[in-house]
Amino acid sequence: MWGVVINPISGQGRGAILGTQVAGFLLQKSIPYEIITGNNAEILLRNLDSFLARHSDCEGIFSVGGDGLAHMLLQRVVPLQIPMAVIPAGTGNDLVRTFGWPLENINGYLEHVITSPSQLIDLGLVDGEWFGAVLSTGFDSIVNEKANTLTWPKGPMKYNVAIAMELPRFAPRQYEITLDDRVISTQAMLIAIANGISYGGGMKVCPDAKLQDGLFDVMILHPISKFEFLRVFPKVFKGTHITHPEVEIIRSSKVRIEAEAIAYADGERVGQLPISAECVGRVFNTWLL
Repeated sequence: MWGVVINPISGQGRGAILGTQVAGFLLQKSIPYEIITGNNAEILLRNLDSFLARHSDCEGIFSVGGDGLAHMLLQRVVPLQIPMAVIPAGTGNDLVRTFGWPLENINGYLEHVITSPSQLIDLGLVDGEWFGAVLSTGFDSIVNEKANTLTWPKGPMKYNVAIAMELPRFAPRQYEITLDDRVISTQAMLIAIANGISYGGGMKVCPDAKLQDGLFDVMILHPISKFEFLRVFPKVFKGTHITHPEVEIIRSSKVRIEAEAIAYADGERVGQLPISAECVGRVFNTWLL
């Protein structure tokens, strides 16, 4: 038995469309499944818990929605060691990018999931909460806060509008960063603690991050001018920003950050710093390309 968990409004309705596609695929293959959804996150989780209680033989979960849905489901499936495949129906879809899958070839991905064994990969654990891609603080978190208040535009452009609104008044913060082998006290514009390679809808903030090495890639953007930030920013979509002299990347299995700032993980609000994160090796079952 498989669970197909659907956020129908994800991606302006794309969740419902792809949920139907997943269900149709499983039906065609005569694979038993049950659709789990809800009008809000609380109801959806209640329905998922009911499904898991009734099906101790659950073979896996399809998360059909955005990174927010997948992030929420991680908190349920990881303790139970249930494999989960992420179907990209959101606006960011960075977890799918992290796993190496193209965003378009859904049937190819489904075929791979039902015919291939899952693999164990690392996850981040921040103050008891699992995350798959990136935990961050600094300018991007401020932009996330602003973007979440905007009703227009829809989709990824909302993030760009929020950048334009927040950059003129942004100032670097002072951070105390404790890593495996050192403590760094520095001003920074942005700090990303990466298990996966990208966030923010394809920004390859740590393009060399590995999913099975037991380590985070910690990217620190030291203070630069706002003009320089705008010049360098487009490079993050190809990951070429890491050659900039004010970009520092360090690998560490544990990270603690103290500052007057907030943090986000997989696009979801974690809250005020300080935060403590650990890369937990090979704890999550999924399918990689």
